Parts: sequence; C-alpha cells; structure tokens
Amino acid sequence: MKLKSLLYITFLFSLLFFVPFAGSAQEDLLGELDKNKAAADAENDYVLATFKSTRNINFHTVEVLGKRTLDFRISHRFGELSTGSYNLYGIDGPANIRLGLEYSYDGRLMAGFGRSSYQKLLDGFLKFRLLRQTENNKMPVSVTLFTSAYYTTLKDPNKSSTGFNKYEFSTNRMSFVNQIIVGRKFTPALSFQIAPVYVHYNLVDDFTDLNDMFLVSVAGRLKVSKRIAVTGEYAYNILDYSKRKTYSNSLGFGIDIETGGHVFQVHVTNSFGITDNQFYPYTTTSWADNGIRIGFNVSRVFTL
Repeated sequence: MKLKSLLYITFLFSLLFFVPFAGSAQEDLLGELDKNKAAADAENDYVLATFKSTRNINFHTVEVLGKRTLDFRISHRFGELSTGSYNLYGIDGPANIRLGLEYSYDGRLMAGFGRSSYQKLLDGFLKFRLLRQTENNKMPVSVTLFTSAYYTTLKDPNKSSTGFNKYEFSTNRMSFVNQIIVGRKFTPALSFQIAPVYVHYNLVDDFTDLNDMFLVSVAGRLKVSKRIAVTGEYAYNILDYSKRKTYSNSLGFGIDIETGGHVFQVHVTNSFGITDNQFYPYTTTSWADNGIRIGFNVSRVFTL
C-alpha cells in the first residue's frame, strides 16, 4: 500500500508540474500562429476608398463596386452659367441627364449600362481591378482597366434633304473608349490618379474631326472632413488641334458629400456631355469664356 500511495502522489505532482508548462507551450504556439496570420493579413491588407465613388466628377476612378453590389446612378448637367439671369444661369436648360445601373459580383469585375438624353445615347462598359494598392506598399498603386461602347439613337435631321442617314442603324453610330487608370492614396485624405485614354469614332466628319483621339486625364480627391471631400479633374488632348479648334479640354471641380448609402456629388465643369466619348473629345465650351455649368451625381448603392 505504501508503494501504491507513493506512486499515486508522484503522479499527482507530475500533473501539477507539467500541465502549466503544457498550457503555456500551447498558448505560445497559438500566439505564434496568430502572429503569423496577422503578418499575412497585414501583407495582404488593401488600401480602401482611394476615391469614394466609381466616378470623380465626370471621369471614372480606379474604384470598382464591392462584392454583389448594385449602384443606381443619376447624373445631371445644367446649361451654361453664361446664359445669364433670364435662363437662371443655366438652370432652365438645356440640360443633360444620364440614368445608369451598375453591378459587380466579385468586387473586381464591374459592368454597367446607361442612357443619356444628349444625342439619345446608350452606353455600356466593363471595369476590371487589375492591381490594388496595399497598406505596406508592396503594391504602391491601384490599376483598373476600363473599356466602353456607345450607340447613339439620335435621328439625322438632314436625312430628308441629303437622302443619307448619318445615324442609320449600323456601326456608324458606334464609338468606343479605353483607359488604363492608375491611382494611389498618398494619405488618408489625399488621393490621385492618372489615365491614358483612347477614343475611337467609327464615323466622323473628315474635314473637322478625327476617328482616333488620345488623351491623358488626371483626377484628385482631398478629404476635408469625415463626410466631405474636394475633387478636381482635367483631361489633356494629345492630337492635331488644327482640325479641332472648336473643342476645349475638360476641367471640373466638385464636392463629394457622403450620406450613408448615398454619395452626393455637386460640381462645376465646362463639359456638357456625361459619358466618356462625349466629354473627353467633344467639350465645346471653356472656363475662359464662362462656358461652365453646374452639375451633380447621385449614387445609391444596394448590397444584394
């Protein structure tokens, strides 16, 4: 009995001695696993909200809608401020409006379509998030690819006199825009992007226009409070201006206001067109002659 008692006591002391160390070793192992996971997560942490919306003012941004997110957009441009008080500085019109519906299933590929009142234009586009900026700067920029097609349903007013319908149901009505958008969020408040832009029209006036046009666009956003940011954008046309003396570069300034599921953008721009194939190559007024107009975008996001 004495031997059995001694063995029993020895076994109890062994448990008391080894169990704390075993628990400590397990905690150390779990702690090490947590550290490794945290390090891996940190390495893959993406920078969020380089821009608050998929649009800055007119220009597309590097942003793509989140997973299973639907965005209903209303974009509106009033008439020119230079029309004076009789036209309520452009509020009476003529105006341009676009209604759009856009969706992303996986948060990387985004598709959208819309209809604009100016030129009765139908548009569709795809955006793909190729690269995304990371918190540790292992990837210093975000890169998004953009491609779009446009089809005007406007009737040719000269058809009765010329016998030729410039806007007949054919590829003559189509135009295309492609961009590579490169952006970076430098600080929690400051973001910037640059994009080479290629515009192609299937049918243009041979004497005054070009089928292929190349531009460089830049856009920036400065957050001034929790829900308000100041924005700006500019596009420079790289083309033969001898054929396009009547057109100006698109320039705009605006304010973004975040209101929960809405992003409300109010701005001033010299571009009447809302879609990329309109404002990039065919901005007909300039800031110098007060050919600017007030506009706004409203974005309502739904998670499906």
